[in-house]
Amino acid sequence: MVPSAVDPTTTSPGDLPQTTAVPSAGTPQFEAEMSALWEGVVTGTVTSAMPAFFPEAAYVRLKRIANPAADYQDRLVAAFAGDLAAAHALLGPDPGSATLVRVEVPTRLVHWVTPGTCENSIGYYEVPNARVVYDQAGTIRSFGIASLISWRGVWYVVHLGAVLESNQGGVVDDPAVGPGASAPYLTC
Repeated sequence: MVPSAVDPTTTSPGDLPQTTAVPSAGTPQFEAEMSALWEGVVTGTVTSAMPAFFPEAAYVRLKRIANPAADYQDRLVAAFAGDLAAAHALLGPDPGSATLVRVEVPTRLVHWVTPGTCENSIGYYEVPNARVVYDQAGTIRSFGIASLISWRGVWYVVHLGAVLESNQGGVVDDPAVGPGASAPYLTC
């Protein structure tokens, strides 16, 4: 029996089971997600950037905590919105003058997070400190994405500015003139 095709317009990836497929930053889907993330940074709006963010249904399946849906909205999405606002402010008074050049994902830092780690019931791939590289007025600049995690072989942003949020509001991860450098660190 051949499994029926899943209509991607009606089925959220989070409603489907996790896989052990290794994500790639070289897919049209990843490029579309990073374009959405960049639109959110330029406009300062979380709604524009949500296609790049880890799906809520996947988070609810993944986390072994009380009320993961509330944690997703009240902590993760709220922190994402604050970090987007901080990245937007980083672009200065003319954010529309900045253009996305690329997002660098350091494949040497990709690792599998086993079930039971970080209050997770399902495993996933994680990579810290991917770099958003952009051009502003002829100068290459960058900042980090604190953590990308996978669902079904696709990278998603789960922490933009910091894994551990501060009480200070949004955070920009390691802004730099030039493409910057990714550094390994543990995310939980």
